[in-house]
Amino acid sequence: MEVGEKFPEFRLKDENGEFLESSSLEGVRYVIYFYPKDNTPGCTKEAEEFTAAFAQFMLRNVPIIGVSKDLPESHRKFIDKHQLKVKLLSDPEHELMEKVGAWGTKVSYGKETVGTIRSTFIVGKDGKVEAAWRNVKVAGHVDKVLSCAVSCSNKSQ
Repeated sequence: MEVGEKFPEFRLKDENGEFLESSSLEGVRYVIYFYPKDNTPGCTKEAEEFTAAFAQFMLRNVPIIGVSKDLPESHRKFIDKHQLKVKLLSDPEHELMEKVGAWGTKVSYGKETVGTIRSTFIVGKDGKVEAAWRNVKVAGHVDKVLSCAVSCSNKSQ
């Protein structure tokens, strides 16, 4: 996914087993981030940091959505354990991840593997990507996304 491209349509189950469809987000600017696995150190830190900034995003009417291949039940436990405020979607077949370039070959702990490539997008009210971050390093990332949600559009990071 590149800045300016239309974000793909999706229909995925959330942490409650209910479907969230991209069509329900028409006219809404939102953050959607892709992460490897619930309850792992980096993914927990990222979710907690998005939760800590949740009110600042919501002041700007910018909801935060996380996506991994974990099942809804895992997401529910993850949210409950860490008191997360973000919406989590399940993409077990990594279909959406593949469409946006958040699935593929990566190097993890010195080994080449295939899996989720930590990525974040801000999707504008028109459904187009306003900003994109790939191969995200968790430290400081949420601050960059919030800063962009406040001040930028049509930029790639």
